[in-house]
Amino acid sequence: MITAACERLAPLAAVAAIVALAAGMLLGGAAAEPPPPAAPAAKPRAQVGAYYFDGWAGKHKDADKAEWAKNAPTHLTQRMLKEFPDREPVWGWRDDSPEVMERQIDLAADHGLAFFAFDWYFQEKDEDVRGNPLHTGLDLFLKARNRGRMKFCLLIANHAPFEIRGLEAWKKAAAYWMPYLVHERHLTVGGKPLVILFNAAGGDKAGFDLLQQAAREAGLPGVVIAGCGGGSRDLGYTHRTHYNIVPGWEKGLEEHKYAELAADHERAWKGSPEQPYIPCVTAGWDRRPWEEGPGAKACWYYPDRTPEAFAAFLGDAITWMDKHPAETTAERLVVVCAWNEYGEGSYIAPTRGDPDAKYLKALRSVVLP
Repeated sequence: MITAACERLAPLAAVAAIVALAAGMLLGGAAAEPPPPAAPAAKPRAQVGAYYFDGWAGKHKDADKAEWAKNAPTHLTQRMLKEFPDREPVWGWRDDSPEVMERQIDLAADHGLAFFAFDWYFQEKDEDVRGNPLHTGLDLFLKARNRGRMKFCLLIANHAPFEIRGLEAWKKAAAYWMPYLVHERHLTVGGKPLVILFNAAGGDKAGFDLLQQAAREAGLPGVVIAGCGGGSRDLGYTHRTHYNIVPGWEKGLEEHKYAELAADHERAWKGSPEQPYIPCVTAGWDRRPWEEGPGAKACWYYPDRTPEAFAAFLGDAITWMDKHPAETTAERLVVVCAWNEYGEGSYIAPTRGDPDAKYLKALRSVVLP
């Protein structure tokens, strides 16, 4: 995942150089005979990506206590198994194998998805970062034989308990991120790698300055930093976006229409030439499978989503960019929440309830008409 040099927090320039060399070695190994040239692909209307949450790897906390959790990934719940079995991916609840990752890449790319924004979690101890199963998907993507079909970027999940506090923590975080930022498959905006912060209020000007300096020392022209839900330019945010927009968070169990969710997002699609906005499209919201156990708080949920409604929502985001080119990125980025937030009801990956990948077909119909 991270080179030994990064783990010891060597000087950032040296770290980046070592990692770049390692990345080159990884990508430059023995190659198979190149395939024949493919037919020219249709030009996509936008670069649409999706957030990738890897709660579907690792060992469940109850694996040694309950039979149902014996082979369960970290974020599976009994309620998901009993009441929401239709959310199980077509490859099963676990995604922590090279074969499953390569299958996901092919499915995503075949349907017009341009990139994954992998959720990434900071922790103080190096071994906790290296051993965090929530980073499994990112690791597998970078090792996948077909990784060249997509790009990737980082969504820094800096919510509790993964906040980045203090300059030393930001220095350590920058060292962790640099191997990814210099990777040839990393998504760029204006030639600079894109980093998204989940909690814009957790940004730090001195930390951002350090990150920008580290990027320049690694040979990059800088970093584009997008804050979810806010973030001022004075603090160092160059762009804005959202992870999702969820009215009714912890306001009690109450059913609402998916059209309401879409309308709340559309009202937030506002940017400027000085701070462009990357529109977010949430594929659904229904976190009832995770609302169990002591202290769980219920949220509004939107159970009537359909592939057709999702396609219309995504199409509206692209139309907004058509009408407001000065308010968004020249690369025409859109981000979907999410590829695989099965617990929150935000997913477009094929499942038992959608074995024919209708949500992906809906995406393709909009992006590659």
